[in-house]
Amino acid sequence: MILSDKTLKSMMAEGTLTVEPLAENSIQPASIDCRLGRHFLVVEDRNMHLIDMSSEILYREIEEDSITIPPHSFLLATTMEYVKLPDDLTSFVEGRSSIGRMGLFIQNAGWVDPGFEGQITLELYNANSLPIRLEAGRRICQLVFCKMDQTAENPYRGKYQGQKGTTGSRVFKDSESKA
Repeated sequence: MILSDKTLKSMMAEGTLTVEPLAENSIQPASIDCRLGRHFLVVEDRNMHLIDMSSEILYREIEEDSITIPPHSFLLATTMEYVKLPDDLTSFVEGRSSIGRMGLFIQNAGWVDPGFEGQITLELYNANSLPIRLEAGRRICQLVFCKMDQTAENPYRGKYQGQKGTTGSRVFKDSESKA
């Protein structure tokens, strides 16, 4: 079941759901808009010849109030908001329609597990033939919350728990990469 604005407001007021700092216009009828932070990561491709799942990826950090994404380019960004989900609630990360119509694809693997706590790292891809300039503090994505049928037996406590700022891939820490 997707949660309504009324339910989201109630959960935040009682402290069972955290989305902070919350802008006045962030709560939508069935979602909460999140704003773009000012911390970005770009793959350091000059010092790498291949990306694989067993090695740590090198990133160049950028901290600015705006960033321009060249055509057909990828970067990681973060939300301003820090999110804390209870163990019986999950969330989908969706790009805002107005942003998608500019040719900017927004992901975060699309999913926030129950029990997750931290800022959301966003994967941004400019599918346009023109550069896209983004400004920190602007609404960029939305969280759609779904109530689970029961509390998760194993809520999220993984390698991204508590992340602040943009966080690069930690796939190299997966247990199967150590086999």
